[in-house]
Amino acid sequence: MRWKNKRIFAWILVVFAVIVSFYLDNTLVRDVSFLRNSVLDKIFLVMTYVSSEVVILAVVTALFLWKDEKRRWVLPLWLTLGVSAIVGFLLKVTVQRLRPFQIGIVSLLPQLQKASYDIWNFSFPSNHSMLAFCVVPILSEQYPKLKKVWIAAAVLIAISRIYLGLHFFSDVIVGGAIGYLIGIMIVRLEKEEKIGKNTYEYIATELRKKRKIRRGR
Repeated sequence: MRWKNKRIFAWILVVFAVIVSFYLDNTLVRDVSFLRNSVLDKIFLVMTYVSSEVVILAVVTALFLWKDEKRRWVLPLWLTLGVSAIVGFLLKVTVQRLRPFQIGIVSLLPQLQKASYDIWNFSFPSNHSMLAFCVVPILSEQYPKLKKVWIAAAVLIAISRIYLGLHFFSDVIVGGAIGYLIGIMIVRLEKEEKIGKNTYEYIATELRKKRKIRRGR
């Protein structure tokens, strides 16, 4: 009961933070930009580069492929990342919120000048935050010791997006919250339907059959 109350309280705080962030977005982005210096520039540029969709997919997939008993979660993991990417894209093209640097609130670092910000690539929500937080529920289930480390990394990724002028505070808060919710739903789906487990066992069985056939020739 205590755990349930803590979760409810945590989500109330998230909702409150989202509401407040919409009122303070411009101020927060501007204030954070005053902290810019060469050291933080390098740190947060690295954070934003290593948090791309491809890198997150590769890192967490490798983590779950490492041990045989964890491989049943690879499909739910991919499903979580895929759903998060689709939801993020749909929200971006629906809301069409410009990024902070695009409306002149802050400047864009020279290192990011050549990056592609296509017409569909809007600010709300932050896909980086969404993808970083969507895997937290699955990691909590299978690698509980890594949970705090990954959350700390996800928070730094979110901060990097604000620091670099690519997102507002509300973008990363909402993105992280939605990603986390998607992760929770996929974990519950896997526990109830065992889609990942059944798929993995089917593939493993088929591969064993093929190996036996080859050996018998």
